[in-house]
Amino acid sequence: MGRGRAKAKQTKVARELKYSTRQTDFDALQRELSGTKSSEGGNGDESFDDDEYEDDDYR
Repeated sequence: MGRGRAKAKQTKVARELKYSTRQTDFDALQRELSGTKSSEGGNGDESFDDDEYEDDDYR
């Protein structure tokens, strides 16, 4: 029991990935894969937002 909310979230994410019509920025992907530094802001120090994951997802 208790899996309903997590399963619903997984289903939502899967549907968003399947049906999204996002445009891929191949230039940015190439820069990222090649390790080339971009002049588009930032200081190279990437921080990750842990707020995306809630504690309820892991219970």
